[in-house]
Amino acid sequence: MVNKRWGYWLFFVALFLAPFYLTEFRLSLLGKFLCFAIVAVGISLIWGYTGILSLGHGVYFGLGAYCMAMYLKLEASRGHLPDFMEWSSVRELPWFWKPFAHPVVAVIAAIVLPTLLAALLSYFTFKNRIQGVYFSLLSQAVVVVFVTLFIGKQEWTGGTNGLTNFSTVFGFSLSSPLTQIVLYWLTAAVLALIFVMTRRLTTGRLGKVLIAIRDAENRVRFLGFNPTVYKVFVYSLSAAFAGVAGALFVLQVGLISPEMMGIIPSIEMVLWAAVGGRHSLMGAIMGAIVMNTAKSFLSENYPDLWLLLLGALFVVVVLFVPKGLAGIYESLAAVRIKEKRGHECEARVDVS
Repeated sequence: MVNKRWGYWLFFVALFLAPFYLTEFRLSLLGKFLCFAIVAVGISLIWGYTGILSLGHGVYFGLGAYCMAMYLKLEASRGHLPDFMEWSSVRELPWFWKPFAHPVVAVIAAIVLPTLLAALLSYFTFKNRIQGVYFSLLSQAVVVVFVTLFIGKQEWTGGTNGLTNFSTVFGFSLSSPLTQIVLYWLTAAVLALIFVMTRRLTTGRLGKVLIAIRDAENRVRFLGFNPTVYKVFVYSLSAAFAGVAGALFVLQVGLISPEMMGIIPSIEMVLWAAVGGRHSLMGAIMGAIVMNTAKSFLSENYPDLWLLLLGALFVVVVLFVPKGLAGIYESLAAVRIKEKRGHECEARVDVS
């Protein structure tokens, strides 16, 4: 436990020191990967600990991103209509856009809207005991609905192009290297806070109940617990994480489009947790960083084959390391403990 805690400290210290040893481009990439890691923590919470496989978290990520992007777009427009609205012959700013002129509203909405949508969806599905593959398919259906809506309402959302061409955030230039470093530190701090909070949840009484629900939900119900309440809570919490990640992603990357909240990104989010180890929060973080780093490296060096290579990497991990990167660490730690006990036994025999 002590070694793990030291490992966690070293990992986050290395993240906070990244601006001092990474180039501006690589730091921007890492900041984006940390946003994905926040989503992966939520996936690990609902899938690894509670047994809920969601293939629709791209929606919550996208909602959080669009909330922040609406504020950035209005700030960049400087009191005028956003450019895509003028192209669509919109003469007045829609009423639901107006509150997003205030950054506080955008931040709150980026958390609250995904949480409310997830709570609504999960309450009616889990209350009716819809679970397993049926819930996974339902979550994908929600993705299709929202992507179609955001593409179809071009005059409100920018259509397939999404929202982009941001210039400032809170009055500071987004192109400034100092602003980018501050935004990176903000993302790393949010990831650390969410990791600590989620780890405390999963190592306490709540974590035991979630694992029990995952392994034997009916038995938990017979013991007097209401699994629906716990499942709605963790699912809504993971959606809030995704919304926060989406808002930070827009600040890091400078754009958001319906494509980024579609089915493929939603499935990729599950893959990050699977590769890192869905039963481990740190494993999910490492999975998001490793998979996206591999994706970036392979696309740069093997532009014609990178999708095949990335797919092969995932297949190899699933077939030969089913517990992910965290499973490798646990296996090595178990071997070390076994060797240490063996040496202690030999020492006792020699003494006697």
